Amino acid sequence: MKSESPLRAYWRANVRLIATLLAVWFVTAYGVSIVLAPWLNQVRLGNAPLGFWFAQQGSIYVFILLIWIYARAMDTLDRRYEVHED
Repeated sequence: MKSESPLRAYWRANVRLIATLLAVWFVTAYGVSIVLAPWLNQVRLGNAPLGFWFAQQGSIYVFILLIWIYARAMDTLDRRYEVHED
């Protein structure tokens, strides 16, 4: 069996990373902010129920964190597969 080319392996790792981060984003945006909101609303954060706060603010923080994780992970992948720019 022929080994996978480095660029194909790089692309596969890139797609796997994107799929993982999109899954986390989906669980955060849909699962926590919508499905679990009634359960989270039992806790208050300041004057707002936690479910409402997470839907409005928390999901944005998670999204920004995912962007940071993606940038760091892609930098690592770029260096591993020697496609980085200096």
